Amino acid sequence: MEPLISVIIPVYNVEKYLNKCITSVVEQTYKNLEIIIVDDGSTDQSPEICDEWKKRDSRIQVVHSSNGGAGKARNTALDMATGDYVTFVDSDDYIAPQMYQVLLEQFYDGIGIVECNYSMVYDDSEKFKEERKIYKIHTYSAMEAMYENINDHIFRQLIWNKMYRKDVIKGIYFPTGKKIDDEFWTYQAIGNASKLIYIDQKLYAYRQQEQSVMHLLDAKKRLEALKAKEERHKYICKFMPQLKTESLNNLWFTCIYQGQRVLKDKNKENLKSVYPQIKSFIKKYPQINLKDITDKKQKIWIIFAKISFCGTCKIRNLLKIGL
Repeated sequence: MEPLISVIIPVYNVEKYLNKCITSVVEQTYKNLEIIIVDDGSTDQSPEICDEWKKRDSRIQVVHSSNGGAGKARNTALDMATGDYVTFVDSDDYIAPQMYQVLLEQFYDGIGIVECNYSMVYDDSEKFKEERKIYKIHTYSAMEAMYENINDHIFRQLIWNKMYRKDVIKGIYFPTGKKIDDEFWTYQAIGNASKLIYIDQKLYAYRQQEQSVMHLLDAKKRLEALKAKEERHKYICKFMPQLKTESLNNLWFTCIYQGQRVLKDKNKENLKSVYPQIKSFIKKYPQINLKDITDKKQKIWIIFAKISFCGTCKIRNLLKIGL
């Protein structure tokens, strides 16, 4: 019998994009799907759209809940999922017809996560290439994948361009009440996988629109990203100490980036309340060893930041570096 794939779709006020999203899932070339849609207290026509789709396709389950954020919605779906594999789709995005077939074909003994490439789109015009050409496929250990995650190359915090063997993510839940819950989740999934595969084929359309969560984040909410990096750093120190320096270096530059953002926003309230919190992270992790940093430019910026964090952020903003 073909493996069952659980597809999790959290929904909140996306009536404009929802039909495109669900259509791209139900029309997958791979048919053995369990589609779990969690309406997170939408106030537009999204709940009605979800219910109509449930009537049309027996593979679809719909849950209506009070608004609690995408993390809570995904957790609800994870508890319901019965598939051998799990994947996520954001309700304003859409996927290639062959996405799940292609990802599933990469799994063999020991593979815990398979990731594909994606396109950033502004409309519904993405035409995925369906020809069976040869794409680059690479296998990574959990350590190698975490290195890539730290450096934000591949195996990034994104949850939706991946398929997970269910036992790899068992017991890993998203934090609730946060805007960027994926950054608290993905590194744990990577750490649980013995082997991971990356295929350089664009199979996911990541929609860019001004009302998305990431575009609406203010400086205070962006501090969540810094907290997530801190949690990942603690995880790495405990389970992958070989990557401690790389992780600490990334944490420092995340602090610098967030400091730049606060200064650029020119919000007096954030300067008083948020900026000191960013600087406190630097003080908590002052043990970075400059001898371990091979990138000369990074070394210079860290030296400057140790001398004057605020001055470093101002200079980088003036030079338009990092933003």
